[in-house]
Amino acid sequence: MKVFGRWVVPLAAVAVAAPMAFGGPAAAAPPQGPVAVPPGAEVVQGSYIVSLKTTTSLSSSGLAAQYGGTVRHTYRKALNGFSVTATAAEARRLAADPRVARVEADTLVWPVGTRPYPLWNLDRVDQRTAVLDDEYTYPTTAGAGVTAYILDSGIRTTHREFGGRATVGFDAYNDGWNGQDCNTDGHGTHVAGTVGGATYGIAPAVSLVSVRVLSCEGPGPMSNILAGIDWVTQNARKPAVANMSLGSTISPVLNDAVTASIASGITYVVAGGNNDRDACNYSPASAPAAITVGASNGLDERARNWGGTDPGSNYGTCVDVFAPGENIRSASNVTDSASRVLRGTSMASPHVAGVAALVLGENPAATPAQVTQTVVGSATVGALKLASTDTSPNRLLYTGPDLYPAPAEPFASH
Repeated sequence: MKVFGRWVVPLAAVAVAAPMAFGGPAAAAPPQGPVAVPPGAEVVQGSYIVSLKTTTSLSSSGLAAQYGGTVRHTYRKALNGFSVTATAAEARRLAADPRVARVEADTLVWPVGTRPYPLWNLDRVDQRTAVLDDEYTYPTTAGAGVTAYILDSGIRTTHREFGGRATVGFDAYNDGWNGQDCNTDGHGTHVAGTVGGATYGIAPAVSLVSVRVLSCEGPGPMSNILAGIDWVTQNARKPAVANMSLGSTISPVLNDAVTASIASGITYVVAGGNNDRDACNYSPASAPAAITVGASNGLDERARNWGGTDPGSNYGTCVDVFAPGENIRSASNVTDSASRVLRGTSMASPHVAGVAALVLGENPAATPAQVTQTVVGSATVGALKLASTDTSPNRLLYTGPDLYPAPAEPFASH
């Protein structure tokens, strides 16, 4: 007897006939597992991130297809898992599979800090005192031989600031931009310029690689961020540093991926966030092995009181060091010679990434832990005017001549 379709059977007849037709009670519903949704995050509908148990080795596409999903990215190095397009019901069934450790809703990750603001320069970080000398001094190796991976909105690689040192490594989008920076604020190009621009950069000889994980509009799905980290982990030319001027609400899968990539030998520098809140509530700012950066202003204060949706630099014990993040001029993606001024921890983080590149240029064999110890341990202590209730470390980035191993290389200024 056909129950579904065009045949209509009286209810009483169904009640009597059903045990005979189906041979007993209806089959149990397929098991379902939990799908994690980071609190306060903006969810990407129909997209999920699947973490597999560490002992699991299988075809991601085969596992996804078993439950009706389609794989978008497969993560092999920074994370054992994949991202999948699926319905909510399919995701819950996938989460119940014994080979799956966790299923998390894909969420948007935003660039941190993009507002134009008046100019100041990088002079503060090469000296201990607040009296500026109108010079920025750095070792003549200037980060040569080190590769900086910019996980961001892309880089205008033809900009004259980069002098041919900027290339494209990875693009998570199939929109024709091929790793170039299409963001309205030129976020990724600005960040790259602070890391390694000839005029605006901390390490003006470092090689820069665009790892485009953010969209032209600004945010990008978590699945794309993870794909970028995974690509860097698998393909990095070492010694290497990675900069992530982006953030989301706390995400265990993002923190885990960053931690795994650091364990592979890559130093990660990340923005602390612009929420004027505890950085421990955000990712990757809360990733324990990353160097998390807060923003300071020209008065050596924690940069804040910006208003709007980005009120000020995050703070707290998850911040490792502060760096200039207000009124920062760097390269723009508008033309090959353009510049602009932005503010935020997005602008502070690349200062620290640049110093990490300088440290690696002087000591290419240094591990991420050793780079972190040098950068954080050498920061100027007590320079910041922090409130008595601020639990942030009072450490301001420093990159003076005494930071590097003796005998020091000759130093240059610009």
